[in-house]
Amino acid sequence: MALFESGNPTLSQKIFNREATRNAELQGVMSVRGTLNKFGFMMLMVIGGAVYSWNLYQAGSLQSMNMWMMIGIFGGLITAIAISFKPNWAPYLAPAYGILEGLFIGGISAIMNDAFQKTYPGLVMQAVGLTFGVAIAMFLLYNFRIIRATEKFKSVIITATVGIAIFYFLSMIVRMFGVSMPFLYDSSLLGIGISLFIVAIAALNLILDFDMIEKGSESGAPKFMEWYGAFALLVTIVWLYIEILKLLSRFAKRN
Repeated sequence: MALFESGNPTLSQKIFNREATRNAELQGVMSVRGTLNKFGFMMLMVIGGAVYSWNLYQAGSLQSMNMWMMIGIFGGLITAIAISFKPNWAPYLAPAYGILEGLFIGGISAIMNDAFQKTYPGLVMQAVGLTFGVAIAMFLLYNFRIIRATEKFKSVIITATVGIAIFYFLSMIVRMFGVSMPFLYDSSLLGIGISLFIVAIAALNLILDFDMIEKGSESGAPKFMEWYGAFALLVTIVWLYIEILKLLSRFAKRN
């Protein structure tokens, strides 16, 4: 069965097709359950890294926390690029990616929690709960085929995802030249609307990810691709969490 394109750039048809023919008989084949199990393990790595950064902030070790956050950001980016180009490295690098992302998430979450402690207590925990709630809802919607990853659906979500990526990239470029785009950070109705749209696209990307993982399993991809699929799913979950955190912070500013 042909594999289709996912909105997540770390999941691609060519990679699954190529790896499906490489040592599959020796290593075993990819399964959906195996991928979800490995995703659960990676989430434990994320939690471990996040707790460490969070505790550094609470202890007042801001310099150390900032250092680990930077390690998490750049280390995570390098690790993600390496896994994307070398999927067979995923069993070794995916857990490290989880820890690195945890270091970044824990730091930014601690900062946001402290900044909105008075106006929006519990902001971080609500963001965590909403992220898992949305992820579970998307899984159920996909599993019961309430939302189907049709070609038209994929085309729309992929186009929107690429558009968001270009939008973020251009906003960083114009900021370097001193051009301000307040709606990216303020609590205006336009800003909230943009955040809601991006959260929705991030959530719908999970449908594409679930579909790609299922197709990878059906095509007989080798066992190590479970780690690759889990890594790719975590990429989307982290993006979703950050966007939900930003959205809630916008609501907090309106209080």
